[in-house]
Amino acid sequence: IYKFLIKIINISLILKSENGGTFMEKKKILIADDEERIVKLVSDFLNAAGYETVSAADGREALEVFSANPDIKLAVIDIMMPEIDGWEVTREIRKQSNIPVIMLSARAEEFDLLTGFESGIDEYVTKPFSPAVLVKRVDALLKRSSGQPLSGEEVKRGLVIDNDAFTAYIDGTALELTLKEFELLSYLYENAGRVLTRDQLLNDIWGYDYDGENRTVDVHIRSLRSKLGESGDIIGTVRGVGYKIV
Repeated sequence: IYKFLIKIINISLILKSENGGTFMEKKKILIADDEERIVKLVSDFLNAAGYETVSAADGREALEVFSANPDIKLAVIDIMMPEIDGWEVTREIRKQSNIPVIMLSARAEEFDLLTGFESGIDEYVTKPFSPAVLVKRVDALLKRSSGQPLSGEEVKRGLVIDNDAFTAYIDGTALELTLKEFELLSYLYENAGRVLTRDQLLNDIWGYDYDGENRTVDVHIRSLRSKLGESGDIIGTVRGVGYKIV
């Protein structure tokens, strides 16, 4: 499947060039992970999207590669690596640079999240993840770091939805949403003011062939509200019917 997606990315780049555009400037990205398959998967997708990649298999090598490549624009770093863990690698990078850092982890516990952000990361991605979505997040972070505007738009109280990057932000900080949570939030906003029933949301987000219960919608709404914090009440409940952006 991912080879098919890579072909799509390549075709879009070719069409962009043929229509008078130019290929994306080759920005260099560091990928540090002790799982070789993860490094290859992420590298393949980033290379197909027009980026140049360098890699490292442990934390010590990651710092060596970073020092040897001062033109690195972004780093994708795993937490649990031999020699030096991802948190310490990020701290060392932060002593020299403010490049965006995406941290990868198989865990999503509060301690890991807080330690990561205290170390200076910009985004936290939980394994397993979609490499195509990761590329979109890389695009968005590089845009933000270069001062380019995002493709999203402000909704309320500092909430920004960037549909190109499958990411939502509050006051400039990315929310750690699952893909389904993001799709649900984006779909609610696209239909702002309309009441959407649970069945509508199940059909349009999960698909007509979904055979689970509509309680799934309630669980995702509850999680979304929690992650939105003080802005969570923009998702209103219409008792006995469904939900809407208010």
